[in-house]
Amino acid sequence: MEAGLIEEGRNDGNSRKRKGDDGTGHETDANSSESRSEPSSLPAKHYDPATTEPISSSLSTLEELLSWKRSEASLFNVASVPVAKREPPLSSCQKRTLVCHDMMGGYLEDRFIQGAVVTSPYALYHWQCVDIFTYFSHNMVTIPPAMWTNAAHKHGVLCLGTFITEWTVGREVCEKFLAGEEAYRAVADKLVQIAHAYGFDGWLINIENSLSATAVKNTALFLRYLTDQMKERVPGGLIIWYDSVLEDGSLKWQNELNDHNKVFFESCDGIFTNYNWTEANLEKMTGNAAAQGRLADIFVGIDVFARGEVVGGGFECNKALNLIRKHGLSAAIFAPGWVYECHDKEQFRNNQDKFWELMSDHLIIRRPSFSLPFVSSFCQGFGKSLYWKGQVEREKSWLNLSAQEVQPLYGHQSVEGKGWLRTRGCPEDVWSGGTSLVIEGMIPSTLTSVCARIFSFHMPLAENTFVSFVYKPSAGVSISLELKTMHSAQCVHAGTREIYSSVQPTALGLNHKLVKEFTRSCGQWESEGWTTRCFQLEVPGCALREICINVSRDGTDKDLPFSVRVGEIMVLDAESLRVTPVSIAGVAVFDVVWQRGVGGAGQVHLSATLHWSYPAQRTRHFRIHWRRLRGPDPRTPPGPLTLIGRSYSTLFRVVELPVPDGPGLLELVVEPVTREGFSVPESHWGRCPLSYTKETAQGTV
Repeated sequence: MEAGLIEEGRNDGNSRKRKGDDGTGHETDANSSESRSEPSSLPAKHYDPATTEPISSSLSTLEELLSWKRSEASLFNVASVPVAKREPPLSSCQKRTLVCHDMMGGYLEDRFIQGAVVTSPYALYHWQCVDIFTYFSHNMVTIPPAMWTNAAHKHGVLCLGTFITEWTVGREVCEKFLAGEEAYRAVADKLVQIAHAYGFDGWLINIENSLSATAVKNTALFLRYLTDQMKERVPGGLIIWYDSVLEDGSLKWQNELNDHNKVFFESCDGIFTNYNWTEANLEKMTGNAAAQGRLADIFVGIDVFARGEVVGGGFECNKALNLIRKHGLSAAIFAPGWVYECHDKEQFRNNQDKFWELMSDHLIIRRPSFSLPFVSSFCQGFGKSLYWKGQVEREKSWLNLSAQEVQPLYGHQSVEGKGWLRTRGCPEDVWSGGTSLVIEGMIPSTLTSVCARIFSFHMPLAENTFVSFVYKPSAGVSISLELKTMHSAQCVHAGTREIYSSVQPTALGLNHKLVKEFTRSCGQWESEGWTTRCFQLEVPGCALREICINVSRDGTDKDLPFSVRVGEIMVLDAESLRVTPVSIAGVAVFDVVWQRGVGGAGQVHLSATLHWSYPAQRTRHFRIHWRRLRGPDPRTPPGPLTLIGRSYSTLFRVVELPVPDGPGLLELVVEPVTREGFSVPESHWGRCPLSYTKETAQGTV
């Protein structure tokens, strides 16, 4: 039930410190009439003490881990997106790719679960090349922020947390929890419970301290028990061991799988090797008896920062990846945030695209599986402004990876002659979210058109499928969609050569009944400069495998530069245009905090948590509004609805909302936005009135 808010005021330097956070919060529901001014009991580990906005956090000590209770978990940090299926499934994939983010210590702006106002954030969006994502920090138990889990899951990527012990303190921790079966099972049980509760998929186990004879003997047993329990509670769950400790308990990185550390590899799902390997290490690993039949489970480490004696690093990581793939092994790319940390942050997208493009020959693009409806506006989960249907909804730089939509294939390719083609994300002139897709290049004089493949996936189509396409072309070119389909019966045979049928649908006229229904459902669907085209497909029994965009010259026979901005692509069952909208249900408000300025004077601010019920599979996001219904002067008419922010689940915390002095009655309103972006009648929105007196809001800093 993770929520998402792109909110104003975090970085304006005016955050007010909360008073009395050790008291009891007041709870009310949609029928309640009044909230009282009582201290908040919100725990600092889950809520920012200055603003009460929800945050992600780690566990730092063994005692904290063993005392963890599901009832005390942060509901906000529970992933709201299940793992999308992939084709083939991970268990059948060879030469896998793991990314371990290790971004400046972790828990930066991404710790704000509802999003952050940040000018130049870090994010990952080349998910099609990634199989496993690990959120890493040097805290003992690193729980991934829900926005990372959501973004990974949306693309069929597993998300792992990290359990790490280091140096002298780490040795003391290990001697305690590896002292015997009861102790290590207690730790394993808690790790499994945490992953299950927060909705992520497993753990990287990183023991970087020496172990006693007893502790090291129990380490393999701990790994086996943890692995078995994870698979029982979390379908597809993984436990991966980091190359550090040897079977005799000494701390000595091997940079390979060998007889000294294979006992740990054999007790879990894989090993992540240290980075200072040579090709000789790779050759030895492939010949090791423990590796036979499990080469895909050996993740050879690549340190992007190139610390120590390594192959490649930085923009030369492709050299390391080339050798790893040559020997049939998987790769673990550590700290790809190098492109952000060590370069101009304003050039982050360019550097990130360059980094992944250089490795593209050795990366395997995976095909996620989706069901209708499929919608992507190419939002990368951050931007300079927040857009909706071509209009700026909020004009501030922001980050929230829960807002990230299914990403296209980014890259650069040469075309015959002087031709070339590139796809990239752009935060300027966006249709929805924070990013549009730009397809740019040169149509050589020898060709009439070029074709950009932007999506590769598996998606069964309806008998009557409706497609919409929003774009802006440059002068001198025409744009058309090319959809590659395959009969569903063929799709189940892995390893066979795929035979596509290429469909170039004809655009429907404005008077077509489906277009009229679509227009009526969307409300405003046109914006200055954007072109929207609609198509109908009748290909029963087929699955969509690729979406391509053809760019054709309009007349000239010279080399023609072009740029096409794509705002959104949507594929849905035409029957869904006639689906009856669903109403928000069960709106409740709790953990209410009223605050006034310094000395009891100044503006009154409200913070409160909203919760409601609505089918998750039917929503793109929720828009949260408020309005004043009644103030001290009964002659004053109700105020207009004012947008507070967006939520990406059925949970949302209103933070420091300025409201009029009491006595008053206000209303918090939840508006669902469907997956297709359709308008839902206001009669189906959720509402929760909240009354307060002048005395309610007398809290001071």
